Amino acid sequence: MKSTITNRYGTERYIYVVVHNTLCAFMSIYILALLLSLPVYAAENDYQLEIFKSSRELLVKQGDVTIKRFHIALGKGGKGSKQHQGDRKTPLGMYKIMDFKADSKFYFFMQIDYPNLLDAWYGYKNNIITAREFKQIAFAFKKHRQPPQNTALGGYIGIHGLGQTTKERRKIHASFNWTEGCIALNNNEINTLRQYVSIGTRVTIRE
Repeated sequence: MKSTITNRYGTERYIYVVVHNTLCAFMSIYILALLLSLPVYAAENDYQLEIFKSSRELLVKQGDVTIKRFHIALGKGGKGSKQHQGDRKTPLGMYKIMDFKADSKFYFFMQIDYPNLLDAWYGYKNNIITAREFKQIAFAFKKHRQPPQNTALGGYIGIHGLGQTTKERRKIHASFNWTEGCIALNNNEINTLRQYVSIGTRVTIRE
């Protein structure tokens, strides 16, 4: 037997709100459970990358010690975390290196696992992706695989070089954030960075 409750939203709206809030609460618990079950990827003697958008710096760290420091260019979309495809923002949060592409037009490309679980949660909560897409990203996160790269959240974010280098391109790189959301170094610097990076290297991006 079904019972209905009438309020100022109307019955259908009321039921929708209750179901939506219940689903949000369930997904919050699910995300927390996944995060708590994660293994620790970086030991104290491993290298980690820490990126600061405001100062345009990439640090290679070993524990609390900074080993290398690089000047970088970022997404031309400005401050704040990436929210959807085409916003040209560099994401904020904790990621890891998932793949290398030596044949990139930007010389060498280190892909991170954007969108991560929190990106997916906010994307679902803000109606940018569907519940099915959220589950696909969560499944990839749990299995330590690359998440879907073709949702409305965007994808193919990573660290790369300049590619074919000209005087004008070097000048732009030194002065402006010019990428579509990635983190860029010059070609010599990306060669140096490769010595410290492997699959699974942690990448923390801060404002």
